[in-house]
Amino acid sequence: MKLLNRATAYFAVLLLVVLSAWAALFYYNMLDEIYDSIDDGLENQKILVMQKALQDSTVLAQREFEAGYYQVKELPFNLAANRKDQYRDTLMYMLNEKDYEPVRLLVTVFQQGGRYYELRVITSMVEEDDLIEDLLYSLLWLYLGLLVSLLTLNNLVLKSIWQPFYQILHRLQRFRLEKGEALPPVKTNIEEFRLLHETVDKLLQSNIDTYNSQKAFIENASHELQTPLAISLNKLELLVEKEGLTEEQMLQLGAVMQHLGRLSRLNKSLLLLSKIENRQFQEMGPVNLQEIVRQALADLGDQIEYKELQVSVQEEPCLVQVNPDLATVLVYNLLKNAVVHNVQGGFLNLHLTAQALVLENSGKDQALDTQKLFSRFYKEASASGSTGLGLAIAKAICDLYGFSIRYRYQQAHLLEVTF
Repeated sequence: MKLLNRATAYFAVLLLVVLSAWAALFYYNMLDEIYDSIDDGLENQKILVMQKALQDSTVLAQREFEAGYYQVKELPFNLAANRKDQYRDTLMYMLNEKDYEPVRLLVTVFQQGGRYYELRVITSMVEEDDLIEDLLYSLLWLYLGLLVSLLTLNNLVLKSIWQPFYQILHRLQRFRLEKGEALPPVKTNIEEFRLLHETVDKLLQSNIDTYNSQKAFIENASHELQTPLAISLNKLELLVEKEGLTEEQMLQLGAVMQHLGRLSRLNKSLLLLSKIENRQFQEMGPVNLQEIVRQALADLGDQIEYKELQVSVQEEPCLVQVNPDLATVLVYNLLKNAVVHNVQGGFLNLHLTAQALVLENSGKDQALDTQKLFSRFYKEASASGSTGLGLAIAKAICDLYGFSIRYRYQQAHLLEVTF
């Protein structure tokens, strides 16, 4: 939900609560005023009836309300003593409505000619259900009117005020660290948005500088390491070819060359992984994975033959939008992982469709740790020659292009990449 819509929703709920509380308070205050007004009218009618009774004795003979708005009946002194005026609500049958309607009743006692009389005076009053209904509709229309006004204010005024914020957000969404471009300036007179833009711009510029520094360091360090490693390997190869070396010396030189070779591969893999994560492979295009799979199988043919693996390949044309070099690395790393960690005389099944690449291979009779499988330097204890970066590189390539890679164990090890 957008910020403006969330704020509008909060205002709408708050407005409904405030209006409801206001309506309840207004309703009870209005009823109180209505009752005060009606009771004042009844008091005035009482006085008029008592004055009329002094002039016309027939008033004292009115026993029912049908003939007017009052009734009078005589009371003995013991019942009339200490009686006070009573106001109460009651119902009376109205001929015009043909139903019982609410009325306000005043019961009082007065004395005339040495006798005591009970006087009952009635007057119609507002029906509470009608009052509540009218108030509810009035409140509903008021709420809708205020809500429409709030939405109009939100879309016309607040949206215009927040426009610089959305410009900054939109430019942040398009920002790419590897391009090294700072945010273009945003024109605004609002101090908070101007401060936000300056702060974000400083932060991004700091990240760009750090990225460029890290990129240069990795490239320089890799280059500086690769050169002495290559020289050391060449000199050791020349030393091995010389005569007069004992068998023990040959074994030690072979071990040194093996470690240097692994160090050289590790250096190249770390550099490649760093470039992938830094998005330095900008070139993209339609790549036919079918051809890359065939080439990778041919390149690994000697290892497959050495391990006597039974290879089954089911392939379909598959075009994906990736960097060609990274597509080769992805397929080669997955296939090499399935071959290197296989068992002697095992199997390797490859299934390539337009949507996915699935590799199924034999190996250890237990599932691998899915939490660590794609982590850097994770490898089985038996794979001493592995750098432990093959699947980490494959995972980085998949993350770069939004592919999904997952592992599962079903009496065999399965790796599936969904494009």
